[in-house]
Amino acid sequence: MPLPADWLLRHSVVMCLLLHSLVLMTFCFHHAATSCSKSCYCSQNEVGGKTVRCSNLRLTEIPQDIPNDTRRLYLDFNLLTTVPTNAFLELPLLNELDLSHNELVQLEPGAFRGLGGSLQFLDLSSNRLMTLNPEAFEGLQSRANLTHNPWHCDCNLQNVMPQVDLEPTSLAGIVCQTSEPEDVGAQGTPFLLAKDLDLCVVLKKTTDVAMLVTMFGWFTMVISYLVYYVRHNQEDARRHLEYLKSLPSKQGKSEESSTISTVV
Repeated sequence: MPLPADWLLRHSVVMCLLLHSLVLMTFCFHHAATSCSKSCYCSQNEVGGKTVRCSNLRLTEIPQDIPNDTRRLYLDFNLLTTVPTNAFLELPLLNELDLSHNELVQLEPGAFRGLGGSLQFLDLSSNRLMTLNPEAFEGLQSRANLTHNPWHCDCNLQNVMPQVDLEPTSLAGIVCQTSEPEDVGAQGTPFLLAKDLDLCVVLKKTTDVAMLVTMFGWFTMVISYLVYYVRHNQEDARRHLEYLKSLPSKQGKSEESSTISTVV
């Protein structure tokens, strides 16, 4: 039985509308994911990949609407003070990140999470970083520019550096502005290149002194206890001896018994 023409027409119209809606939604999602961030400038590279420039905008926070096909992101010359956890998690293609000339004092744990397989260069120069948090560089093995930061070289930084996943050459940019202790000659020295620099030596000496003091204290307590124990035993022995002397002797008792027998 042939289908009515009006039914076929209605069916075709419905299918066309559904298809149109699907295409429109796909376009919207793609546009939302790849459109440029507000107030930033975007350009497309010839070989593919988007460059997003958000430089010199006095930003205090990292924009949340950066396109997820971004390959180069410039956030330099802003007022950023921290890089929060998962700040770039939605940028799986990012291979260059410029955070130079900001006010960064803190990189939170997981700050560059998700960039371990893509990021090739990270610029953190000219900020206010004084120490490194190894958890911020989770899985990151890129080159980095760490120069022109007020690095405070101490035992903590010395212990942290082996845990950071950046390329060793990147860590050479850590030049000590201050140090603890101050008299070890660390100031003005590239921390990684100062092979003989040991900023934990004071802490080790302090620990050794503390251990010696603790051992001396225990030794003094043991000696004091032994002296007390010996003196206490001597006193008990003296009292026991005096007690024995105070008792009548057996010979005196025998003579007294003989005298009584004679009288009887």
